[in-house]
Amino acid sequence: MTTDEATKPEGEVQAAALAERGEDITPAQDRGVLKIIKRPGNDDESPMIGDKVYVHYKGKLPFVFSLGKGQVIKAWDIGVATMKKGEVCYLLCKPEYAYGAAGSAPKIPSNATLFFEVELLDFKGEDLFEDGGIIRRIKRKGEGYSNPNEGATVEIHLEGFCGGTRFDCKDVKFVVGEGEDHDIPIGIDKALEKMQRGEHCVLYLGPRYGFGEAGKPKYGIQANAELVYEVTLKSFEKVRAGPEGKYLQAVIQYGKIVSWLEMEYGLSEKESKASDSFLLAAFLNLAMCYLKLREYTKAVECCDKALGLDQDNEKGLYRRGEARLLMNEFELAKCDFQKVLEVNPQNKAARSQISVCQKKTKEHNERDRRIYANMFTKFAERDAKEAASKTGVEKEAEKATCAQGLETAGAGGKEAEGHV
Repeated sequence: MTTDEATKPEGEVQAAALAERGEDITPAQDRGVLKIIKRPGNDDESPMIGDKVYVHYKGKLPFVFSLGKGQVIKAWDIGVATMKKGEVCYLLCKPEYAYGAAGSAPKIPSNATLFFEVELLDFKGEDLFEDGGIIRRIKRKGEGYSNPNEGATVEIHLEGFCGGTRFDCKDVKFVVGEGEDHDIPIGIDKALEKMQRGEHCVLYLGPRYGFGEAGKPKYGIQANAELVYEVTLKSFEKVRAGPEGKYLQAVIQYGKIVSWLEMEYGLSEKESKASDSFLLAAFLNLAMCYLKLREYTKAVECCDKALGLDQDNEKGLYRRGEARLLMNEFELAKCDFQKVLEVNPQNKAARSQISVCQKKTKEHNERDRRIYANMFTKFAERDAKEAASKTGVEKEAEKATCAQGLETAGAGGKEAEGHV
């Protein structure tokens, strides 16, 4: 960025006045950027980080940049953030907040202190996807450069507003891409992928990224309503790289397809058949993903839904058999593989899996027999010990009884002799 500074005498006078009376607007309060307002703005709001700001500075045409993104010298990021729309101010910028030791040839020498007169013409939020659907304004910048990706687990605080009325306020932990399961519109999922840890921002969502034509009766949101959310990204854990991460992301995508298709209604017979065909494919693909992720119960559930649409579906039967086999449900798995052979007698994989089921069942039964045999042996040994212990006690009791009887008899004889 270059500047045509004011004429030297005028510039020196203004710079001197600014150095004496200017307000220190640096976060560090090191007087690196000093400001004097020449003309107050006509609004109470200032631009936020990420906003596109439209400014005019002396000797130049209007200039546009994104605030707080490092597109201009640091002094401008700091100074313009303090301005109001329509405001004109002077900025005195030390080298460390301007071009530093490098300068900016040919007009800015090394270690130059710069003086600017700046007018803030307008500003607007950052259009995240350049379609006007999600506008972001950052209240507090986040840390680092990492963002959540689809499938990441995030913990956020959010507040939702419609027409100035707050309808939602909560702390929530969820997987990016599955916000709808928590009554969170898709626009929040999308925006989170652009946020950093600790960021606090305001999001303006158009109907497409909000609750759309369906609205949200639970919150009293009408169809095609525009929404405003304040969101703080408290923490996140990115989805793992590699195959497992890809399967997690695939689960999210297929889950969305299922959700959309299950909400379809009023379809013609032809459309209904097409919808069922897509739904069947989605359930089968979900089952495969859950198998890869070792979530076998969910895999069985997806296969059940697929077979509800097509009871003789070969892939559905086979994948349910695989899941049941891995859950040690050998007989149920064998039944599924046998049904696969009924549908397609040439399926060698199913025939091989039946042999595996039979082998596993035999091994399982033998293991059970050994366990029960050992158990019965232990029970028998315990009973024998108890019996032996009981026998010993009984013998001692008999001896005690006999001894008591003899003592009683002797006492009776002596008593008889005394009475003769």
